[in-house]
Amino acid sequence: MLDTFIDRIRAAYAEGSPLILQGGGSKTFYGNADEGEVLSTRTLTGIVDYQSKELVLTARAGTPLAEIETALAERNQMLAFEPPHFGGAATLGGSIATGLSGPRRPYAGAARDFVLGVRMIDGTGQPLRFGGQVIKNVAGYDVSRLMAGALGTLGLITEVSLKVLPKPAAETTLQFELDETAAIENMNRWAGQPLPLSATSWHAGLLTVRLSGAESAVHAAQARLGGELLHDAAAFWQRLRDQATPFFDKRPLWRLAVKPTTPPLNLGSAEWIEWGGAVRWLASDLPAATLRDAAKTAGGHATLFRGSAPIDGVFAPLAPALLTLHRNLKQRFDPKGILNRGRLYPEF
Repeated sequence: MLDTFIDRIRAAYAEGSPLILQGGGSKTFYGNADEGEVLSTRTLTGIVDYQSKELVLTARAGTPLAEIETALAERNQMLAFEPPHFGGAATLGGSIATGLSGPRRPYAGAARDFVLGVRMIDGTGQPLRFGGQVIKNVAGYDVSRLMAGALGTLGLITEVSLKVLPKPAAETTLQFELDETAAIENMNRWAGQPLPLSATSWHAGLLTVRLSGAESAVHAAQARLGGELLHDAAAFWQRLRDQATPFFDKRPLWRLAVKPTTPPLNLGSAEWIEWGGAVRWLASDLPAATLRDAAKTAGGHATLFRGSAPIDGVFAPLAPALLTLHRNLKQRFDPKGILNRGRLYPEF
């Protein structure tokens, strides 16, 4: 099965022809425009190994996330980083390549934190393997986690081994009517207390907080915090994970990653806050430089998540040292720059 992909990449390498690596196509909007012929992984499917007692699952890159989550649910387990589906066609490989995580990310970890190993094909057509299926496999450089967020620019992911986690015994969601300042203050104050937080969201004057864990811990936290119980909580968090609300249809949509304690940025009237204050979604027509400067002042960076890319790309420009590192990695894994050319940064 892999021979087809190896041969296709080797031919592209010989010709210097760019390829667009793609799974379900649910995240084609994310990143800069790339060029070339599409090389789809949708035939590269199947769960290769699932050791539920060891909390490790291995699957091929084109395996739909829905299939993986169904298999995990049967054993009362989950992908704790809650990867977004963006419409239902999402695949495992695409989720790791984009490195995107959902509402549980600040409390459970990011996508890259759960990657134990990958099999991939580099830009010369060479099959490679990094990491493994053992949680304590830390020998050498953790190259497998470099694939998370690389947007396919370093290689075609063909197989991923992930750490999975048990589902919490209890879960409940509370809502509070608060302005933005009070919501940010409460999210940060509660994060410093022994509370079983697993997701936070603020939008249009409503702070929503999810509690997950042992039944006794969840019930005690609920009694302590108060608030109104949200009865359709699972649907709410799924819509937020998949950005299936009218707010996320706005263009341009910016994602500002900042210090959680950052006060209101006052950069526009349309805003959604996640991750305990660390992510500020903003629908704004302000210049890219203005938004990036504001994010940098707040200790973070700004990414154009949806919309027409500015001249310097959707991602914040890299500092010279980081740019050199990125270029060296790209040169090592994809010397002719044929894989998802320009998707991460216009320079490569």
